[in-house]
Amino acid sequence: MPPNHRGFTLIEILVVMVMLAVIAGAVAYNMSGSLQAAKIRGASKDMVAALRQTRSQAVVKHNEQKLVIDVENKTYQYPGKKKPVALPEGMEIKVYAAASEVPSEKQAGFRFFSDGSSTGGRITLIYKDRFWRINVAWLTGEIRLFKDSEIDDA
Repeated sequence: MPPNHRGFTLIEILVVMVMLAVIAGAVAYNMSGSLQAAKIRGASKDMVAALRQTRSQAVVKHNEQKLVIDVENKTYQYPGKKKPVALPEGMEIKVYAAASEVPSEKQAGFRFFSDGSSTGGRITLIYKDRFWRINVAWLTGEIRLFKDSEIDDA
């Protein structure tokens, strides 16, 4: 090729296109993990907000308030919310609650009292290989959220 012609050869263009395809594939693969993490993080934070609202209502109204979890249908309902809130598709839920708040294997609840205390327990939200745990302290009613990397025991 004469030295005054500028441009790219077909081989150079194909090499660049292959490199772009490999990079795009790597980005798409990493994005699926990010979407998975965002889905479980969002559902966990929503449930924590619902628990905190239930506790706040108990303190403000000077009356017991209860958040009820339907384990079978993967929904939960709390005071002020007329319709149950559904967890994202494919998410699992495990609940450890006080015996007095488990009327059946399909349901469990967290009761908050006017002094801010609660019946206590733990909720674990699982989505594929990720999980987040919500702890509800019985004495103080404190609600804490832990990522899978912050939990020592599974």
